[in-house]
Amino acid sequence: MTYEQVFQRLSALCARGEHCQYEMTEKMHQWDVDEQTQARLMARLVGERYIDDKRYAHAYVRDKIRYSHWGRRKVEQGLWQKHIDADIIEEALGEVDDSEYLEVLRPLLRQKARSTTGKSDYERRMKLMKWAAGRGFTMDIIRQCMDVSDEDELLD
Repeated sequence: MTYEQVFQRLSALCARGEHCQYEMTEKMHQWDVDEQTQARLMARLVGERYIDDKRYAHAYVRDKIRYSHWGRRKVEQGLWQKHIDADIIEEALGEVDDSEYLEVLRPLLRQKARSTTGKSDYERRMKLMKWAAGRGFTMDIIRQCMDVSDEDELLD
């Protein structure tokens, strides 16, 4: 493919949704675009604001928490795998307050509690905590949800 053809395809991808530099680099690598052309294309895509890692990180955090119901740790790991700068990750995650995590986790725990079995309440609570940690929620947020005043509501 020529430089312009690759640019057209990448810009069309970026116009449809947010993408980061790493994703576009991987796409060009799949298409066997040489490194010099990759560098020129990335500079042009960033210069014309088709790609902005900061904008991507904010959208990623918002979508993964609200729609995929992920916790902070899982979102952070996902961004790290996309090679987003740590400062950008912290800034994007800093916009989400603990109350939003609680709003996401409480209904998930209630739903999961219905299908969780155990020999004792302690065992059920540990299973729920382990499950929530696997979704990327931190222990302080999990404890806040587990220590609700109406604990019977959560475990029933």
